[in-house]
Amino acid sequence: MSKKVVIILADGFEEIEAVTPIDVLRRAGLNVRSAGLFGKTVTGSHGLKVEADMTVEEFDGSADCLILPGGMPGSRHLNESKKVADLVRTMSGSGKWVAGICAAPALALAPAGVLEGKKATCYPGFENNFSSAVKFSPDRVVVDGNIVTSRGPGTAFDFAFGLVEKLVSKEKADELRKIMLA
Repeated sequence: MSKKVVIILADGFEEIEAVTPIDVLRRAGLNVRSAGLFGKTVTGSHGLKVEADMTVEEFDGSADCLILPGGMPGSRHLNESKKVADLVRTMSGSGKWVAGICAAPALALAPAGVLEGKKATCYPGFENNFSSAVKFSPDRVVVDGNIVTSRGPGTAFDFAFGLVEKLVSKEKADELRKIMLA
């Protein structure tokens, strides 16, 4: 049975950081569903409207991986949601994969407490939101335990392939890199 992945979309999400992982992870055979924070119709930071598969309220937390794309003000909306913080803490605490890219690691994952004592990355300048217990790395993708973080739109493919490596296999990620010319 295919692993389940849920990506939360808040108005103002960075389109590349959401659509790229959705596409790549589906190509890897994963069951990827999107959940809109404020409803099923979600508007990205550059005006792209997306119809999510469900709302965050409809998501029961049953997934192998939770992804939070960045973008502004999308990351701020994620930060302000108690439901998102609870999902992040619950999934991380149960050993499930939790991933964030761009501003999301600093504005949603760090405030939920899941980066404490870990190495992580984010969009340049947002590392100022990390506590002193988070070791910032400038790497394009950082994996520490069950947490995956990445820098921004230009690292979205690296982020997605890194998730495929963790959720499926390195061989599958390499195969996709080859056929997608990445």
